[in-house]
Amino acid sequence: MKFSADVSSSSRKSRKAHFNAPSHIRRKLMSSGLSKDLRAKYNVRSIPIRKGDEVIVTRGQYKGREGKVTTVYRKKWVIHIERLVREKANNATVPIPVHPSNVAITALKLNKDRESILERKAANRKATSESA
Repeated sequence: MKFSADVSSSSRKSRKAHFNAPSHIRRKLMSSGLSKDLRAKYNVRSIPIRKGDEVIVTRGQYKGREGKVTTVYRKKWVIHIERLVREKANNATVPIPVHPSNVAITALKLNKDRESILERKAANRKATSESA
């Protein structure tokens, strides 16, 4: 069911908007869910991923592998995680790209801005649960 007249429900237009999104919008689209203990602590389900966050891979070939995010590659829609590397034929190591939807954040790298985002999201979640 369509709620907003300003947003198209066309698959073609949705895909175009997604893949041509500018960097500041990609940041938000490249969000990851929080682990169960962080979800309980902050009362927030997901947050945009950032370099320095500690994550665990929850889907795919590398499921269960943990590490710190070394790169958030917005142009390619992927993140790189330390110790998640592949060796090339010439013995050079290259990071394995993982989509942020396939990881769960286990430890946040916090600063003032990120704390305010968590507080705002938690307050909004509390307000909507009270009104329902």
